[in-house]
Amino acid sequence: MLTSTVVKQLPRASTRSLRPIQAASTRLQRHRLYHETSNSRASVETARALNPTDPIANLPPTWTPPPAPTTIRPQLDVTKQVFKPSYYQAVAEIMKLRSKYITNRSIFVEGSDMVSILLGLGAMPSDLDRLQHVSNNLYSDPTLPFRRSRNGRFCFDFSTSSVRRLEFQPFALSVEEDFKRHDSGQIRIFDEVQDELQLNTAFQALLVFKGMICHGVTTAQRPRLDYSSDKWVCTLFNLRTVTTPHLLGEPALEGVHTDGVDHTMTTYLGSENMDVEANSAVTYMHDMSEVTGAKYTEIKPQNLRSRVQHRHFLDTLLLVDTENKHSLSPVLPVDETKEATRDMLIFFTRRPVLKTGDRGHISESIDSFRLHSELPMEVPLFLPGKIFGKGE
Repeated sequence: MLTSTVVKQLPRASTRSLRPIQAASTRLQRHRLYHETSNSRASVETARALNPTDPIANLPPTWTPPPAPTTIRPQLDVTKQVFKPSYYQAVAEIMKLRSKYITNRSIFVEGSDMVSILLGLGAMPSDLDRLQHVSNNLYSDPTLPFRRSRNGRFCFDFSTSSVRRLEFQPFALSVEEDFKRHDSGQIRIFDEVQDELQLNTAFQALLVFKGMICHGVTTAQRPRLDYSSDKWVCTLFNLRTVTTPHLLGEPALEGVHTDGVDHTMTTYLGSENMDVEANSAVTYMHDMSEVTGAKYTEIKPQNLRSRVQHRHFLDTLLLVDTENKHSLSPVLPVDETKEATRDMLIFFTRRPVLKTGDRGHISESIDSFRLHSELPMEVPLFLPGKIFGKGE
C-alpha cells in the first residue's frame, strides 16, 4: 500500500487535503474487471449479445441533435473583455498558474478557482450550468463498453491567435506513444462533439485557458511531430465512465500511460453515485521510468510523483504529457446496486505530425487541418507571450 509519506503533493491553485491511499481490492472483487475477460468486448453490440440484461448494454439509440436554434448563440470573445477588471484578474491568475506549470510541469486548479477564471474570460454563467449536463447526450464508445463518449478536433493557431474546429478524423494511439491497451494501434471512430458543447462559452473559455497556459512552454519533444509549426492539434473528448453492478468502469484501463501528446488537460464535469471517499478515480502521476501498462496497484512508490482527485465541478489537472506518465483508479459506487458515473472533458494537445510519407507516425494520414464544414467554430485567443515576443 502506498502511503502519504512517499507522495509529493501536486502544486495547485489552493490547498486541499486528500485522503491517504487505501487498498480497494475488496471493492474491486464485486465487479468483473474488463481486462480479466477473454471475450471480445470491443463494442456495445458485443456487450449486448453476451449479456442482454447488463445495464451497460441498454444504451440509448443514436442521439438525434436538437433542432437548430432560431437565434445565433453569442460566442466567447476575450477581446471584448478588455475594459473589465475581472478580465485582468483572470489573466493575472492564469499567469501565476502558468509560472507554476513551467516550474512543476503540472498543476491542479480547484473548480471554484476555475469558475472565477472562466467568468473573467467572458464565459456566460448560464453556460456553466449547461456544461454540467452536456454528458447526458453521449453515445457508445467504439472499444470500451463501460464508457460513453464523443470527440472533436480543434486547432490552436498561434499565427492568427484563435482556436477553431477542424474536420472529423478518426483517432489512434500506439504503443510507441506509451499507450498499451487491447486497442493500441487501432483506428477508432467516435461520435462527434456537437454545438451544445463547442458553442458553450464556458467550454470555449477552457480552450482559451489552456492556450494561455501552454503557449510558449518548452517541453520534451516527441518523435515525428513538427515543433516548428505554430499550429497545434487539440483532440477533445467528452467522456462518461460507467460502473454497473456487473462491470467495473476504469477511466484508464490501459494502466500507466501517456496520451501521445505534449499537454494533457482533464476537467471534471460531475458524477452520480461515485464514492469519492473510497478513492474513486484518483489520478496518479509517475516518473517516466515507470513501466507502461502497469496497474495503479502495481506502481513503484519511488516512481510516484503525486496524486490528485477531481471532486468538484471544473476541478482541472494540466500536465506536460511528454514528462509525466499517469494512471487512474476505477470508479467505485456508493450504492453498489446502482450505476455510478463520472463525466470529464479531456483535452489532448500536440504539435502536428511531420508529413514524411512513410507512415512513421500512426496519425500521419489522419491529422488534417481542414475546417469542419458542418460544425464551424472559431474564437480568439489572448497570448501575452506573443504580444511581447517571449516564451517562458
